[in-house]
Amino acid sequence: MENKEALDTLHDIKNLMEKSTKFLSISGISSVLVGIYACIGTGVAYNLLNANTSQRLMQICIVALVVLFFSLVTVFTMSYRKAIKVNRNIFTDKSVYRLLWNFFLPLFAGGVLCVSLLWHHHYGLTSSIMLIFYGLSLVNCSKYTYSDIRYLGYAEIFLGLIDSFVVNHALLFWVIGFGLLHIAAGIYFYYKVERRQALFSSNTRVNA
Repeated sequence: MENKEALDTLHDIKNLMEKSTKFLSISGISSVLVGIYACIGTGVAYNLLNANTSQRLMQICIVALVVLFFSLVTVFTMSYRKAIKVNRNIFTDKSVYRLLWNFFLPLFAGGVLCVSLLWHHHYGLTSSIMLIFYGLSLVNCSKYTYSDIRYLGYAEIFLGLIDSFVVNHALLFWVIGFGLLHIAAGIYFYYKVERRQALFSSNTRVNA
């Protein structure tokens, strides 16, 4: 009985330390929704590529920005609601700012590089660079949230490296990387992390 109480105490201390240094209000459902947005956006981009218009590149960029906008809004909204449930203010939480900085720094660098390539009409490696830098962003920020996120980052980097050797299949790699991998990661995260946390919290309340 004493050993169980000691283990529970250690678990509580670990949780408190993680809450003070990590942002743990990310939702697996939001990852699934982001993946769905990416799949829809890729489908629209595919139709635009097949259309004989002179504004295809601009239209595809607009589609990508729309997908990014809805993805960010979804992640923010669901994370905010989850944080409220555990009485955390994401606007004053320093771990949130560390997470955002480490996520957006590589993403911004990759975005600027992609814009430069498009500006000089070098389209070949754009998709692989997007995947690689997005993966680096996930790995870089994983130490400030759930560490399992780094595995999604590794998968994105690996997929981007494969894409760099393949020609004329950018949309296929996009739908796999930004769509299917996000959906799979969100489902895994929801069932393996969020439901376990919910079960532990309910058991803690019952025992209390």
